[in-house]
Amino acid sequence: MGFSKLKIPRVCEQCSKPFEAKTVTTRFCTVSCANKSGKERKKQEKERVEKETLLKKYVNKIAEVQSREFLSVAEATVMFGISRDTIHRLIKRGTIKGVNFGVRLTRVKRSDLEDLFSAVEIPEEKEIIIEKPNFEVGNCYTISEISSKFYADPGTVTNLIKRNKIPTKKVGSFVYVPKNLIDKIFDGK
Repeated sequence: MGFSKLKIPRVCEQCSKPFEAKTVTTRFCTVSCANKSGKERKKQEKERVEKETLLKKYVNKIAEVQSREFLSVAEATVMFGISRDTIHRLIKRGTIKGVNFGVRLTRVKRSDLEDLFSAVEIPEEKEIIIEKPNFEVGNCYTISEISSKFYADPGTVTNLIKRNKIPTKKVGSFVYVPKNLIDKIFDGK
């Protein structure tokens, strides 16, 4: 039997390196890549079978836990995806009620935990009416006037204007800022 002179460009499914295959069915560049792929496939199959057997084994217990009103801390962690510490913290704060029947016998009410995950309505924000800046002579401050009036450094005033997105108008070497907007900011502080 002779060797094939075919050279089919392929990419290895395991290591993603390009190689030249000699047959149409070749999927891996080397024997070691083929072996690694086989081992990974067997491992994934084994994990899938283990999960299925675990689910079959605990189906009745899961159904029973889902129908009970009071849960242990361990059951609550599994059902709601919360850590044990978080559940104990919620009990301590009084957010949920917990009853301690002894060592490792803390029970919590399922409805209290479900209430934590209920939808919360967020109030709609009112539309903010943006006033057009008034750059008339008596209605504006310069940066130096702001810094002297409110005892702030000119750099701080400039940063404050940028941070609050206050409109400015530059005339010559002076930067003018509307009085009403600056007064609102400094009255709040």
